[in-house]
Amino acid sequence: MADLEVTNKAKYLRRLSRLKLERETYINHWSKITDNLLPRSGRYFLQDRNKGMRRNIDIYDSTATRALGILAAGMMAGMSSPARKWFRLASSDKDLMEYHPVRIWLDDAADVMMNVFSRSNTYRVLHSLYEEMAAFGTGCSMIFRDFEDLIRLYPQTAGEYYLAQSNRYQVDTLYREFQMQTGPLVQEFGYSKVSKTCQALYDRNIMDEWVTVLHAVQPRKERDITKRDNKNFPWESIFLEIDADDESVLRKGGFQRFPALAPRWIVRGGDVYGSDCPGMTALGDILQLQDDQLKKSKGIDYQSDPPLQVPTALKGSEDLLPGGISYYDPAAPTGGIRSAFEVPLNLQHLLEDIMDVRGRINSAFFVDLFQMISQSDRRTITATEVERKHEEKLLVLGPVLERSQNEVLDPLIDNTFMVCFEEGLFPPPPEEMGGMDIRIEYVSMLAQAQKAIGIGALDRLVGTVGTMVNVKPEILDKLDGDKIIDEYSQMLGVPQHLIVATEDAAILREERKQEQQQMQQAAEMEQVVNSAKTLSDTKTEDKSLLTDVADQFTQL
Repeated sequence: MADLEVTNKAKYLRRLSRLKLERETYINHWSKITDNLLPRSGRYFLQDRNKGMRRNIDIYDSTATRALGILAAGMMAGMSSPARKWFRLASSDKDLMEYHPVRIWLDDAADVMMNVFSRSNTYRVLHSLYEEMAAFGTGCSMIFRDFEDLIRLYPQTAGEYYLAQSNRYQVDTLYREFQMQTGPLVQEFGYSKVSKTCQALYDRNIMDEWVTVLHAVQPRKERDITKRDNKNFPWESIFLEIDADDESVLRKGGFQRFPALAPRWIVRGGDVYGSDCPGMTALGDILQLQDDQLKKSKGIDYQSDPPLQVPTALKGSEDLLPGGISYYDPAAPTGGIRSAFEVPLNLQHLLEDIMDVRGRINSAFFVDLFQMISQSDRRTITATEVERKHEEKLLVLGPVLERSQNEVLDPLIDNTFMVCFEEGLFPPPPEEMGGMDIRIEYVSMLAQAQKAIGIGALDRLVGTVGTMVNVKPEILDKLDGDKIIDEYSQMLGVPQHLIVATEDAAILREERKQEQQQMQQAAEMEQVVNSAKTLSDTKTEDKSLLTDVADQFTQL
């Protein structure tokens, strides 16, 4: 049995080495991005933790860092804003979606999940994911079930994780090599699970010794699909002490779904890690901007505090500080103190280049688009406004938004849905939903902006019909008003509680028709009664229209 444990541990360590080797080519690029764009991110060595030293020593101009912050905030507000509903659940069966109770239940389920996201750390981690993805091309966060918040996300930064993907080019493997102190390690996994070395440290009350741990999550090759325990789930999860002398396993289990969010900005070919992100695209401009700012600062220093030419006779007596006094004999051919540079300094061309480079950086990070979203009043801005002003940028961002939805939001919603379902947080579903496939539809601002073309077409159709109806009223027979309302509300992401079901609307119309008929009948009866009363009150002896009519008949 001991040999088997040794073999298993060696297997995980061998794959860790291969994943390290594959990722090694990205480290230099990521390190440059860390130094010049996001200095507090990036952990490329195990010792890179809880380090408070200054890491922004290479940044002389923070334009790129601020642009990245605007992009991350804009993606947060535009794709998954906590201030508005950004997704809804639907059925693949269109006929079933016509059934109002089904739509109501799907809306209620989405509301429950929105509450779960709000009470957990979901939105804080999503912001860091967008930031990492835009800076390094790849982001990563673990998502686990939590006893307090139902779900809990654990964000990772560049260098902390290793990824691998399936034959479908979907990330399905995550390795993490990290360090924990002795005390928290025992608290997390239990005294009996840690190695003998760690137990000895704990027994001597040494709680702050760092221990290297490996966490591996990958598809399980051998499992019994008839069993529902975590030892037979599709993904295996194992924690190991890398440097332990014995073959102890800290924890071994599994997951029904891949418990990681690993979004990539753009994927080229069969690459595992993302590329062509704004941080990579603008890195050359970022470095140039830092160089320009350094040159400008040096030029200003030369102008304000220039190097001086001092006669050798004054050596030891010069005072070059502001207000300083230097003594020399004017009769002696020593000359005076003067600047070493007589050419006036002109920084105009350098300032123009700085502005040009800043513009390129802001363009790479889509600052104008995301600044409109993140800094505007979210209660007034509409997706149509975003689409009209930034249609070209939305077209460029289309593939990125699609990938972000597939690799971040889809697995997040899937995992959260299953947790809520297992915890019984959803209301009882209608019987018609038995075995129904549920799909996700995104109704965020950016998602709606992508759909704004369809909304605009519908607006133009209704507007055109509205102008023609005065000339040809029968043209309204070509439009199905109920379907227009349903389609329009779905495009805009209007809660289905606000939309009356088609069958309920038909009942209301029938009731309204019956009420109108009854009111019309009542009016006709009242008119008959009034007419009869008028006839009864008429005096026949007086000359009147009635007597004239009667006389005409008698004459005949």
